[in-house]
Amino acid sequence: MNDKPFANFQNIIFISLLGIITLFFGYLLKVFFFAIFWAVLIAGIFSPLNKSLVKKLKSKNLCAGLTLLAVLVCLILPLGLLVSLLINESMEIYQAVDSNESKLLGNITWLINYLNNHPLFARLDINHEFFTGKSAEILKAVSEFIFKNLSQLTQNTILLVIQFAVMLYSLFYFLRDGDTFINAITRYLPMNKYHMDTFIHHFLTTAKATLKFTFIIGGIQGLLGGLIFYLTGIERALVWGVLMVGLAIIPAVGCSIIWVPAGIIMLFQGHIWQGVVILVFGAVVISSVDNLLRPILLGRDIQMHSLLLFLSILGGLAIFGFSGFVLGPVIASLFLASWRLFLELYKKEKIE
Repeated sequence: MNDKPFANFQNIIFISLLGIITLFFGYLLKVFFFAIFWAVLIAGIFSPLNKSLVKKLKSKNLCAGLTLLAVLVCLILPLGLLVSLLINESMEIYQAVDSNESKLLGNITWLINYLNNHPLFARLDINHEFFTGKSAEILKAVSEFIFKNLSQLTQNTILLVIQFAVMLYSLFYFLRDGDTFINAITRYLPMNKYHMDTFIHHFLTTAKATLKFTFIIGGIQGLLGGLIFYLTGIERALVWGVLMVGLAIIPAVGCSIIWVPAGIIMLFQGHIWQGVVILVFGAVVISSVDNLLRPILLGRDIQMHSLLLFLSILGGLAIFGFSGFVLGPVIASLFLASWRLFLELYKKEKIE
């Protein structure tokens, strides 16, 4: 008599059980979320290579294996080497901050006294004790942050290896059976194929553009910044270069938050030519990399306002950690795409 779907008690029970089982399944895979996410993302980036190999070699297993080998050689091995060097540098920074805290505080005290004696800053009447105390707190916080994160990294080595193995295993099947997975998801979800294709397009476009920007533009800026730091005698140039790579993706601010203070500090410490070289090189060369390559590499891939991009990156990093610099913009992009589709459906229904 009532022909509406899910109207009777049995259907309600079935839908409830379906929801509960789905939640349990999601909870089961929760620990591997980031491994699967990076496997999906890398598979999307290297899928053109895999498809071109399939056309020539025909064997999907062989082509997926060759593509996986290319991922290891071109992406994972260089990143692994960089991370290992960065860990060694970070440990040395932690030991330096922990053991030479008084020396660093002495340098800060000297800088504050210098500013107090300078005619230009004498009128500001800088509170010596306040800035010294705050500097000690900052150094202590930096020291504890480095120690805490490195301790977690070394303690979770087994979990990290498992996550890496899951990512590689998943990546192989995503490369081989990616289209099959997408068709299956589209078939089982109560969603129009056009909508599903739109979400997939926005996910891959935003993720690719974010990675492209970080590893190409950020990589060039970090390399140039680390090189100029090394040539001007700044210690831990590798660490500062890697920080510039990460900060390069942040709109407006970028890696200037690293090289501008470095150049100013060098000037105040009496290293005139080093400070001038850092500031001039940063303004002329490092900044121009962003202005020249951003339109070429990104174009209109990320149709997102700079403020939303900035907030999504910071929010992603705060919630998801390292993976957040990609997940944040992806979620923001899917949010915008969802509202565009909603408006399209609303206007269509209104017209009908």
